[in-house]
Amino acid sequence: MDPQLVQTIIMIAMLFGIMYFFMIRPQQKRLKEHQEMVSAIRRGDTVVTAGGLIGKVTKVIDDNEAMVEIAEGVRVRVIRQTVTDVRSKSDPSAATPPKPAND
Repeated sequence: MDPQLVQTIIMIAMLFGIMYFFMIRPQQKRLKEHQEMVSAIRRGDTVVTAGGLIGKVTKVIDDNEAMVEIAEGVRVRVIRQTVTDVRSKSDPSAATPPKPAND
């Protein structure tokens, strides 16, 4: 086999390896993090949509949609995948204060 051909094949393999570690792998990691964030959206969370709207989630309709209040009395249905950021998470346990223990 020609040594120049072997070098070319090794260079192509190295180039693919570099592209994988610097481009493909980080993109897959970001996609996984986004999917986890979207699946964790709950009522009371403040979210930002891809269109730039900021609102509070009033109802999670199903796995694909959520109802978001963008102004007082103005609610819109958004596709959950269009949520780009969750600014503040609601804490359901904070809504009900703990009961004091009776000693």
